[in-house]
Amino acid sequence: MNNTLCVVLNTSAEEAAKLRQLQAVFAKACNALAPLVQKTKVWNRVALHHMAYKALRQQFPEMGSQMACNAIYSVSRHSRLLFQTPGSPFNLSKLGDKPLPLLRFSDACPVYFDRHTLSLKDGRLSMYTLDGRMRFHLGLKAEDEVNFHEKKLREIVLSRVKADRFQLAFVFSDEDDEIAAQPALAAELPEYMMVEENNEKA
Repeated sequence: MNNTLCVVLNTSAEEAAKLRQLQAVFAKACNALAPLVQKTKVWNRVALHHMAYKALRQQFPEMGSQMACNAIYSVSRHSRLLFQTPGSPFNLSKLGDKPLPLLRFSDACPVYFDRHTLSLKDGRLSMYTLDGRMRFHLGLKAEDEVNFHEKKLREIVLSRVKADRFQLAFVFSDEDDEIAAQPALAAELPEYMMVEENNEKA
């Protein structure tokens, strides 16, 4: 059973600008990884990490080591949903012998966090940015805080809901299977993602 807690962040104009900057660099890192997935057809998270981590850190030193890992997770996750979900128009069985399309992430793509880049204690949130930590008071309800103690926290996702408004989604699950905690990809791609198709034979 999955449960998602969404919290809108009360940001100042300066804080929103910092989050947009983080989002833009995160998207660039994802787009730097995407051609490797297209070329190698490897999107397993661990395998992709071994292939790409060092070069990604060199190309985006400002991201920090853990956020680079989160970019790898994002590309692995979206590739898995894109190429393995039965309902996806780009499922491997539908592509046949065509080469993989190239994933493209816009500057509005979600940013994935983990326990190293985001922490929550007594309703106080501390999250990583390119310019130091940013802190918020979330004011969670008692029933929401129970999730953090009783359920597995699968994902922490920062999304932009408006030009200057951001929300965090905490995705919990009782399941041991990571795939079970992830939504199926709809027939249409998310607004923040595009694919560039190459119809030539591989």
